[in-house]
Amino acid sequence: MNLIKEKSYAFALEIVKYYKYLTNDKKEYVMSKQLLKSGTAIGANYREAEHAESKADFIHKLSIAQKESNETMYWIDLLNKSGYLNDEDSEILRKEIKSIAKIITRIILTTKAKS
Repeated sequence: MNLIKEKSYAFALEIVKYYKYLTNDKKEYVMSKQLLKSGTAIGANYREAEHAESKADFIHKLSIAQKESNETMYWIDLLNKSGYLNDEDSEILRKEIKSIAKIITRIILTTKAKS
């Protein structure tokens, strides 16, 4: 079992669900597209890191995933404060992205310590 692989994939599926909701029901196309890109890029970058050419490459790809996590939080907050996502949905997404970001940070720090 690979926790970050599973969590980032499940999160990406949730983001796709919210993207459909935001575009179909709320008719919001710009911020939702940014959320879709950053929210699904986390898992994609982790998958790239699995086949990194070196520890430095592994850390670099995970660092990108970490940045995407931070960007995703920005779009969640912006969509919430602008009225497109309600507080409950936003908090669910925030909680999950914070959990994913913490795991990515631990992996990066552990990998750096072993280098």
